[in-house]
Parts: sequence; structure tokens; C-alpha cells
Amino acid sequence: MFRLVAIPIIVAIHLSELKYGNWYNAIVFTLAGISDGLDGYLARKWNQSSKLGAFLDPVADKLLVASMLILIATDPQVRAEVWVNWFFTLTVVIIIGREIMVSALREWMAELGKRANVAVSTVGKYKTGIQMTAIGALLFKEDFIGLPVLHIGELLLYIAGILTIWSMSIYLTAAYRAVQED
Repeated sequence: MFRLVAIPIIVAIHLSELKYGNWYNAIVFTLAGISDGLDGYLARKWNQSSKLGAFLDPVADKLLVASMLILIATDPQVRAEVWVNWFFTLTVVIIIGREIMVSALREWMAELGKRANVAVSTVGKYKTGIQMTAIGALLFKEDFIGLPVLHIGELLLYIAGILTIWSMSIYLTAAYRAVQED
């Protein structure tokens, strides 16, 4: 639930142009990412799950990522500083498109009784970690102790984009094989 609540908080702070708003947004987003990891860790450790949690977890992830990427991609400061605007925008579109496509694919595979065929891959986990770090850096936007945080975030987003395509191909291949078996 925290990830869902974090979205309007970050958007409101971003749009308010609050002094140190980038710090607040980076902190709230980081806490949202930590809450996601902690939620999964505790659910596995305590062997606890619920139907509501199984539904909300991926929805919260996708809403958080898509919302933040749209916020970042439309931010004039980010747009002014990224290396190549069209490539940055294309990467954002690919990441959001993949999130939608994989959600639909998982739903379709669940209807076919083959949900396990499109379980989260190791590449997908790396993609998520790099993507979340990139988004946090892009929300922060400023240099920090001499590090060009925005450009580091941009580079990480491009790496996440490559992993996005790779993980999507893994899911599509697995789904294709599952359907071929039928």
C-alpha cells in the first residue's frame, strides 16, 4: 500500500516546486522501493501470502514505475540535461510498454493455467533493481558530492532498457513454448 500512497505524494512534491523537493522525492521513492523488497522478503520468510497482496504487489510496482517515468520524462530540467531526448523518451516508452505487455501476458497465461511459465526471471530482477536506482537518481536530478546523479540515472535507465528488452524476450519465448505445447 505504501507504494500506491507514495505516487501522489511524489507527484505533489514534484509539482509544488518545494525547496529540496528532489531530496524528499528521492527519499519517498527509495522508501517505496525498500517497502517492495521488504514486503517480498517477509512474505517468503514467514511463508505468508494473500490474494489481495498477490494482486496489489505487481499493480503497485507497475503504477509506481510508470508514474515516475512519466513524471521524469516530462520534467523540463531532466529533458534539458539528458544526452539525447528522443532516445531517453524511447527508453521510457519501452519500459512502460514492457510492463503493460508482461502484465497482460501473465494474465493470459494464468487463464491458460500456465502462470508459472512466466514467473519472474533473474534478468527481470536485475532490471527492476537497476530501473529503481535509475528512477531514484533521475528524481533527485542534482549532482551530489561531485557525482553527476542525473547522468548516472540516465545511464542506468538505458541499461534497464536493454534488460527490459532481454527480459521481455525471455517471457515471450516462455509463453510461446507453453502455447506450442498445447
